[in-house]
Amino acid sequence: MSEISNQNNNIFTEIKQVMLEARNNVASAVNVELLKAYWQIGRIIVEDEQNHQDRADYGKGLIKELSIELTKEFGRGFSRSNLQNMRNLYLAHPKSQTLSGKLSWSHYCELLSISDLSKRSFYEKEAYIMDFPLN
Repeated sequence: MSEISNQNNNIFTEIKQVMLEARNNVASAVNVELLKAYWQIGRIIVEDEQNHQDRADYGKGLIKELSIELTKEFGRGFSRSNLQNMRNLYLAHPKSQTLSGKLSWSHYCELLSISDLSKRSFYEKEAYIMDFPLN
């Protein structure tokens, strides 16, 4: 290889590293914003349910209606089960500061499926420390 090719290879490697880091930062920022949005959606659903007497029946109807309308407006991601997970995310973390941007929405959905609170807390801490995917 000539001197110029080696120099170009070094430049390519350096630019590649910059781009990979930028992509990682963007993915992380998107994850944090999605978690915030999903937490807020959960809060809105829970707060609305608490202002009505027949919370259980009303909540089921609310989530079904929201699923239909939000899917029309924004596309995938607003199934009834996903909206229920958003609701449960808020109930499990009533303070948004307790959410970790290091964990993805998929992590939280897995964690929310664990009914034993001490086990859920254990696995959440482990996933955070290990930065290891749950699924």
